[in-house]
Amino acid sequence: MHAMTRTTTAEPHQVDSLLERAADHDDNAWRELIALYARRVYAAAKAHIASPELAEEITQSVFVTIAEQLTTGKYVERGRFESWLFRIAMNRVRDEARRAKRHAIPTDPASFDPIPADPVSVPADSASELTHLRTALAQLPEADRTIIELRHHAALPFATIATILEEPVGTLLARHHRALRKLRSIMESANEGTTQ
Repeated sequence: MHAMTRTTTAEPHQVDSLLERAADHDDNAWRELIALYARRVYAAAKAHIASPELAEEITQSVFVTIAEQLTTGKYVERGRFESWLFRIAMNRVRDEARRAKRHAIPTDPASFDPIPADPVSVPADSASELTHLRTALAQLPEADRTIIELRHHAALPFATIATILEEPVGTLLARHHRALRKLRSIMESANEGTTQ
């Protein structure tokens, strides 16, 4: 998906116009919508699924659904497109996680060893830190991980996350703060374990 190479933002009135044009089958409007949102949807999916290929499939599936809903008039913009889009994305991620659990195949524990980073593309320290962060994120409860992913991978504002998760913004802010504290604690414990 080549459109996932940049992340930009648009004003609500620009999104309204894009959605109206996209509903009328305007290819340029579709390209702009994908440029605005595909990278963030992909990042949120990949953070949860951890498979680039599956995250891309989910992203494409989300945009197919968006296209179907817009062009058939099933979705009418009321200033909530972003939260609607990410709710669809998170539902797809959850569906995929449930499907994977039902079809889980026993895996050799050796296959969970970290894959060495390509020294040309990622500095060793950065690769190590990224692996450390991913390991810590995986230890968080799903609800905490979801908040962090929506905020930091999908780059969503708290108001949009509150709409997606159907929770008050204040509650979400407190949960986000606690989730970050838990993440920091997990990472610090892991660091202490490696220095002893």
